[in-house]
Amino acid sequence: MASDASHMLEAALEQMDDIIAGSKAAVGFSNGLYDLGSPVSVGPLPVLKLAEELRLALELQSGDKDRNSLRSQLPCTTAQTLIEWLEKGSVNLQCSSNNETYQERLARLEGDKESLVLQVSVLTDQVEAQGEKIRDLESSLEEHHHKLISTEEMLQQELLSRTSLETQKLELMDEVSYLKLKLVSMEEEHNHIDEQEQHHKAEALLQELSRLKSKVEELEGEKSQYERKLKATKKTDDSTLSDLSPMSSGVESGQQSPVSPEHKKNQKGILKLWGKIRRTQSGSLPADGSDSDFKRGGFRATAARDMKAPFSKWSCDQVCAWMEEFGLGQYVNMARQWVTSGQTLLSASLQDIEKELGIKHPLHRKKLQLALRSFSTKITEKSSELDHIWVTRWLDDIGLPQYKDQFSEGRVDGKMLQYLTVNDLLFLKVTSQLHHLSIKCAIHILHVNKFNPNCLKRRPGDENKTSPSEVVQWSNHRVMEWLRSVDLAEYAPNLRGSGVHGGLIILEPRFNSDTLAMLLNIPPQKTLLRRHLATNFNMLVGSQAQWEKQEYLESSGYMPLTTTAKVRPRKIGFSSFGHRKKRTHDSTDYICPLDASQDQALLNGANRPYSGFRGLSPIFDRDPERQEQVGALQI
Repeated sequence: MASDASHMLEAALEQMDDIIAGSKAAVGFSNGLYDLGSPVSVGPLPVLKLAEELRLALELQSGDKDRNSLRSQLPCTTAQTLIEWLEKGSVNLQCSSNNETYQERLARLEGDKESLVLQVSVLTDQVEAQGEKIRDLESSLEEHHHKLISTEEMLQQELLSRTSLETQKLELMDEVSYLKLKLVSMEEEHNHIDEQEQHHKAEALLQELSRLKSKVEELEGEKSQYERKLKATKKTDDSTLSDLSPMSSGVESGQQSPVSPEHKKNQKGILKLWGKIRRTQSGSLPADGSDSDFKRGGFRATAARDMKAPFSKWSCDQVCAWMEEFGLGQYVNMARQWVTSGQTLLSASLQDIEKELGIKHPLHRKKLQLALRSFSTKITEKSSELDHIWVTRWLDDIGLPQYKDQFSEGRVDGKMLQYLTVNDLLFLKVTSQLHHLSIKCAIHILHVNKFNPNCLKRRPGDENKTSPSEVVQWSNHRVMEWLRSVDLAEYAPNLRGSGVHGGLIILEPRFNSDTLAMLLNIPPQKTLLRRHLATNFNMLVGSQAQWEKQEYLESSGYMPLTTTAKVRPRKIGFSSFGHRKKRTHDSTDYICPLDASQDQALLNGANRPYSGFRGLSPIFDRDPERQEQVGALQI
C-alpha cells in the first residue's frame, strides 16, 4: 500500500511539473521572449498547453460574476483574435503584455509543488519507518517460528522417552511378577522335595524295620529248631536210660554239653536284638516279657526302662537327657550341678529354677513350668506332642514365616501355643494387630481340631466345590492358590508374610474383601478389579459369613483392620505389684483360651456367628480387662 501511494504522488508531481512548464512557456510567449523562428512558435504543443491552461483558469473561477469581471478585463483585440482563431482558424500573433494572472498561478503552483514535495518526503520517511518495523516484525516472527519448531521437537523427544520409560516400567513389573511367581513355585517345590525326602527316609526306616523283623523271625525259627532238637535229644536219652549202665549219666552230660552253651548264646543275642527294636519306638512289635536277663549299662537301656517311672524318681542323668531332647540343652550343665532327681525340679519354686539353672529367657522358663505341671498332674495333653520344629512349619502355613527365628529361639512348641499370652507375643516381637488376630484364629483352629498337626490344608482341591467349613482350614499357600484360580495370580505373592489363612478369613468378622484388597496392594482406583475380588470373596465365605461381616461393618464404633495398627502392652497398676509374686505365670490372659464354657458352647451349637462352620465360633474377648490389654482387637 505504501508503494502505491508513492507511485501516485510521483505521477501527480510529474503532472504538476508539466503544468508548470507549460505555464512558463505561455508566459514567455506572451512576453515576446520567443520569436517566430523559435521552436515554440512552430510547434503546436505550446499553443495547446496555453489553451488548456486557459480552460483550467476559467474553470477555477468560482462563479459567473468572476468570469464576467475577467472577461471585461480581457483586451478587445485578444478576444477578437481568439474568436477569429476559433471560428476561422486564423490566429493573431499579437499578445498582451499583461501576464499578472499567469505569474500568480505559477507561484501558487510552485507552492503546491513544494508542499507536495514536502508531503512526499514525509510520507517516504514514514514508509521507510514502517518498512523497518515490518522487517523487524518479520525477523521476530521467524525467530519465534524457529523456537516453536525446536520446542515441538523437544516435546516429541520427551514423549518418546516417556513412552520408552513406561514400556520399560511395564516390562520390569511383568518380570517382577514372574520372579515372584517363580519364587513361590520354587518354595512349594522345595517343600514338596522336603516332604518326599522325609517320605523316603520313613520308607527306609520301615524297610530297615522289616529287615530286622525278618531277622528276628529267622532267629526265632532257629531257636525253635534248637528247641526241637533238644527235645528230640532228651527223648532219645530217656529211651536209652534203661539200657545203659549207671555210668550213663556222664554220657548224658557229655551229650548235652555242646548244646547248652550255644542255646544260651542265641538266647542272649535275641534278647539284645529285641532291646534295640524296642528302642526304635515301633509299637507294632510285641514287648519282650523276659526281664530276668536284663543287663544294665547297655545302649540307653537304663533310660529306656526307667522313663516309665514317675518323673520324681528320675535320676540326674535322665533329667538332663530329657532336657536335651526337650530343647533346653543349654541348661544341662547347670542342671547337673543342682538336680539330684526329678523331685528337685518338681518341688523347686520359680525363683529357684531361675537362679539355679540360670534361665533368663521368660519363654524357656514358661516351657519348663508347663512341662513340670504336666508331670505333677499326670495329664498328657495332645498339644505336648507338637515340638518347636513343627511350630516353625506351622508359621509357614499361616503366612507368618518372618517370626520363625523368634519362635525357634524361644523354643515355642504346641503346648506353649495352647497357653500363649499377649505378653508372650509382644516378647516375640509380634506387635501387629493383624498378626495377633491371625495367630489367634490359627490357635483356635488347633483347639477345635484337638491339635491335629495336619489339620491345615496346603494342596488345592476342587475350586467349584468349596464350603466355609473347608475354607476355615486353608493354609496361606492354599489361599494364594485360590487367588490364582480367580485370575488374580499377579497379586498372590503379596500375601506371603501377611498372616492371611482360612481361619482368619472366616472367623474374624472385620476381615472383608476391602481388607484383602489392601493386603494384595490393589489400588483403590481399580474399581473393576476390586469388585471382581469382592464377588469371589463373598462366594468363598458363604452367605451367612457375608451377612455377619456386613452386620459387623454397619455396627457403631466399627474400626477397619489395617496393617499399621499395633497392639498395646497391658498397663499394670500399682495394685497389681502386690500380687505379682503370688502368680505362678507371668500372665493368665491367653490369646486364645478354650475353657469348659467354650467347649460346651461348641457342643450345644450356641447362637454365635459362624457357629455353623464345623462348630467354630468366633473369638470374642469376654472380660474388659483383657480387652484393654489386647487393645487393637477392639480399636
